[in-house]
Amino acid sequence: MRCVRVIRAIWIAAGTLTCGMNLAMADQVADADNWSTGASGAAAEKYLYFSGFDLWRSGGTAYGGMLWSPGGLNNDGFTLKLLLAGGTYLYRSGMGDIRGRYLLGSVMPGWRIKRGDLEIKVFGGLDLQHHETSPDDPGNRLRGDHAGARFNAEVWWEPIPAKLMVSTSFTGSTAGDNYGVRAATGWRVIDQFWAGPEVETSGDQVYRQYRVGAHVTSYKIGDFEWAVGAGYVEDNSQRSGLYGRFSLLTRQ
Repeated sequence: MRCVRVIRAIWIAAGTLTCGMNLAMADQVADADNWSTGASGAAAEKYLYFSGFDLWRSGGTAYGGMLWSPGGLNNDGFTLKLLLAGGTYLYRSGMGDIRGRYLLGSVMPGWRIKRGDLEIKVFGGLDLQHHETSPDDPGNRLRGDHAGARFNAEVWWEPIPAKLMVSTSFTGSTAGDNYGVRAATGWRVIDQFWAGPEVETSGDQVYRQYRVGAHVTSYKIGDFEWAVGAGYVEDNSQRSGLYGRFSLLTRQ
């Protein structure tokens, strides 16, 4: 359980650091609009907070985290990503079903690159994981605590600006050899959000799943921006059904 305590400690430290940074910014720019879009005379956004959950027939996951770009979220340069996630999944081992549960925490320095209508973000850093199974599965090498390196890349491209988007993302960790790959495209709808198809695959040493569905992305309500996705999912245990995904973010 040492890894679990370390993950919690990292997240508490990250939260404390973030609060301290926000207080420092408030002292320096007492009258600035904390939710500014970076327009003239206002403070540039440097923090992006995100959270969400994902549900399907055999399990689910929840996550949260933040991005910190000291040079501004809309500029090239250094970006730090913090991620905390946990969830559960069902897989088959021999003739029986095993319920797996996990908790992970990642600290990933990275870099943001923007060239016209193309934006690329790449990250890499420490990844800590804790896994347990019920009933106990001695054949699952993921059981227990693990430390490794996590890599993450995200691409957003608008081949027809403000009309058509293409988005891809990849995440992978040397701890448990888990990975996730997603691709989506979408059209701008009534100048309010993006909508279109998505495909995704993810897995680790014992479990894999495949998805095809549709998404609504970047719908803004006040200072918040949300996205949803839904569709068909199938895994390597021949289980299939529907999935649903919801995420929420805000900038500061």
